Amino acid sequence: MTRIAAVHGVLPPHRHAQEDVTDMVARVCLPAGADRRVLDRIHANAGVRTRNTVLPLERYGELDGFGAANDVFIREAVDLGAEAVLGALRKAGLRPADVDLLMFTSVTGIAAPSVDARLVGRLGLRPDVKRLPVFGLGCVAGAAGVARLHDYLLGRPGQVAVLLSVELCSLTFQRDDASPANLVATALFGDGAAAAVLVGGGHSTQADGPEVVDTRSRLYPDTGHVMGWEIRGSGFTVVLDPAVPDVVRRYLAEDVTGFLDRHGLKPKDVARWVCHPGGPKVLEAVADVLSLSEGALDVTRRSLKEAGNLSSSSVLHVLRDTMERRRPEPGSPGLLMAMGPGFCCELVLLRW
Repeated sequence: MTRIAAVHGVLPPHRHAQEDVTDMVARVCLPAGADRRVLDRIHANAGVRTRNTVLPLERYGELDGFGAANDVFIREAVDLGAEAVLGALRKAGLRPADVDLLMFTSVTGIAAPSVDARLVGRLGLRPDVKRLPVFGLGCVAGAAGVARLHDYLLGRPGQVAVLLSVELCSLTFQRDDASPANLVATALFGDGAAAAVLVGGGHSTQADGPEVVDTRSRLYPDTGHVMGWEIRGSGFTVVLDPAVPDVVRRYLAEDVTGFLDRHGLKPKDVARWVCHPGGPKVLEAVADVLSLSEGALDVTRRSLKEAGNLSSSSVLHVLRDTMERRRPEPGSPGLLMAMGPGFCCELVLLRW
């Protein structure tokens, strides 16, 4: 059985109150003379208290187009990624040379050579390490990455695989754009990184993280328009339809109950819900359709409050916090889940 040996989350150094980020967005993202009352209301209701950004707030007005923002992404993603991977390996009691596969995911910047390639020499990974850079999964990639590494390790039970996520969402905020989608994105999304170390069932690790029991992927019909990017000269312009919570309400319960039923479980049997913090309305929809007990999503809500939505890195931060602060009794089931562009869902059944 695949085991999650360790998870390490990293935030960039510039930490701000939500109100300070709102003021930066008003200066940089709103057209001159625009009324900021809608912006203020959206930011106040986002469920976010603090966020970290990869640049000081006063630097965002200096970014002139996609190229400048992407140059920052490459430089900072390598630094944050190195810190996340080394931290996770230390927690797992492993060395960089022990890694057999490195998967890198991001949806907030692009690079060739990819960020994972730039990390091989810097971290001391073996030159024959397998690499898999992934772009486009968005928020679902933290859960999907864990699932795909599990698939890999089922066939190579003696190996070690690392998932690295780096998301610098602040670099995608669009200048002079007062659209509802941009205002919501600037209210919710923050910057961060995370790395998860997974080992196959035949590996001799002493780590005591949860086991991956099973996974499920689901792509929902006729929902490709509700979330994603439109890629323009100014960079990644967010597509964020207000119907996202409605899609969750329509499909999620059937997926989760059917998946759990394969293992003789019901939602009430799940001891820990490791859920991506998509936003207040999405979390409300998740809790409602699954009839979750009060407090079931507390770790997720706290992550949203303290760091914002970190896209694919967020669910790994929630997993880390659950492993370190809310670990249930041994043998208890847990469910790791996230949703993202497609529109899609990824479920990972855990056993603690």
